[in-house]
Amino acid sequence: MRAMVLEQPGRPLELRQVPRPRPGPTEVVVRVLACAVCRTDLHVVDGELPHPKLPLIPGHEIVGEVVETGERVTGLEPGRRVGIPWLARTCGNCPYCCSGRENLCDEARFTGYTVDGGYAEYACADARYCFPLSPDLDPVKSAPLLCAGLIGYRCLRKAGPARNLGLYGFGAAAHLVAQIARHEGRSVFAFTRPGDTAAQALALRLGAVWAGSSDESPPEPLDAAIVFAPVGALVPRALRAVRKGGIVVCGGIHMSDIPSFPYRDLWEERSLCSVANLTRRDGEEFFRLVAQCPLQVETTVLPLAAANEALDRLRSGRLVGAAVLVP
Repeated sequence: MRAMVLEQPGRPLELRQVPRPRPGPTEVVVRVLACAVCRTDLHVVDGELPHPKLPLIPGHEIVGEVVETGERVTGLEPGRRVGIPWLARTCGNCPYCCSGRENLCDEARFTGYTVDGGYAEYACADARYCFPLSPDLDPVKSAPLLCAGLIGYRCLRKAGPARNLGLYGFGAAAHLVAQIARHEGRSVFAFTRPGDTAAQALALRLGAVWAGSSDESPPEPLDAAIVFAPVGALVPRALRAVRKGGIVVCGGIHMSDIPSFPYRDLWEERSLCSVANLTRRDGEEFFRLVAQCPLQVETTVLPLAAANEALDRLRSGRLVGAAVLVP
């Protein structure tokens, strides 16, 4: 099969022929129908996340069709449509796993980082961590839901019942979260990199009440803010934008250093937290919500061989919505 392979962080991916995977006892092999390109892929390829599996096939927003199953797999027969997310497997026995926090498991493995992912014609995954998907869903439109949607959903729940919600960085995750927030009756304020009028226009089209530059102040105080852009300097700005008792949620797996800021920006019971990975329960809740609130997913479709181009466009901020690779 063909796959885009990372031999060394900091170097471009190489398109090559590799053996098609074979499933273990609890695994399925899927024919990849679409794999979205996530900023986390960029952090892995650029070497900002340490100790990836090498050589590595990146990609963790996978929609595929089951073609082969291990002998202990039940409920996912060949021909079934599934989604493969970032969380590849956990130990199932540690205090985190036993308390509904499997996203924090010390033994967790991650698709496209510590196990091979979906920048390929076929992918292998633990069936227990896959999400069954309706065959009626468009694979291209569904692929970004497997991380941008899921992590965005977890961030939104961490933000609590905020009426005025700020989203810093209006890309793949934020453009989905904005629609869920509007469905729940919230007011969305979108912050983009200065001069990104395309992202601002998209935010307004998706129902944001205001869209502007990340160096601007919102027209009214926020109850909560989610920082999706991997820019540490945005954290103090977001804290200054939320009202007393507000919360700032950092949604990225990697971020540049947060600069020092005066204590008064945090004072008056403002809170700052991060979101790490996802749980299977997040996925179950999210896909039930999607069935009630169909999402408009903005995508740019590229062939598998153009993975480096997709990453370059993401790196330079030349994408609106999400890039999706189609083998």
